[in-house]
Amino acid sequence: MKRAKFRVLSISLLLLLSGACRKSSSGSADTGANTAANSPAATEPAPAAAPASEAASSPAAAAAPATSAASAPAPVAPATPPPPFSAAQKLGMFAYAKNNQNSDQQLRDEYDCYNSVEQQTGIDPSVGPPSGPSAADVQAAQQQAAADAPEAQGGRVRGAARGALGGAAVGAITGNAGRGAAIGATVGTVRGGRRQRAANEQAKEQAAQSAGAQMQQEANNAKAAYNKQMSTFKRGFSACMDARGYSVK
Repeated sequence: MKRAKFRVLSISLLLLLSGACRKSSSGSADTGANTAANSPAATEPAPAAAPASEAASSPAAAAAPATSAASAPAPVAPATPPPPFSAAQKLGMFAYAKNNQNSDQQLRDEYDCYNSVEQQTGIDPSVGPPSGPSAADVQAAQQQAAADAPEAQGGRVRGAARGALGGAAVGAITGNAGRGAAIGATVGTVRGGRRQRAANEQAKEQAAQSAGAQMQQEANNAKAAYNKQMSTFKRGFSACMDARGYSVK
């Protein structure tokens, strides 16, 4: 009888312990679930993924191609071909390289200095010196000047008057003053005309000589002005070439 009671009590105690353990396990699970549900990470929704178009237009995405382009080596420009002529020889000058520049580089430097001086001075050496007047031009100017020269007038009349006075005086001595005056007037007219023609010829000759001399002087002045311009151009060219390492003479 006592053993039966002891077994009943043992079974009852085991059932009570088993029930207590089950309650403890269920309470711990409920507490963990409540804690996870009340946390900020659980209450806030997860951020949505950015669209593909926005990702492509972002600064980082835009910077990537630019960085690649910047890191790419720049294309090398082709070398400028040298000019087919020497600007120094065109000016009648000689250029010598002082820094072992090659011939192509020297031709480029000469061409650059030539164009630079031309732009700064406005002088074009390719125009060439003035040719001056030709012999035909001088002759035409002299003929025109002689034709335009003033001519003396009244020489015959003045000669006749002087001749008449002299002839009358001579005629008075011989007793025929009238005839002497007539003869003297005729002679005076001839002499007066001759003197007038000589004076006119001399005036024409002087006018022609003056016209020829004037044309020659104008040609000399034009040539002197050209030589001055060329001297200025050559000085500028020499200074430019000297700055680039050349000796120019």
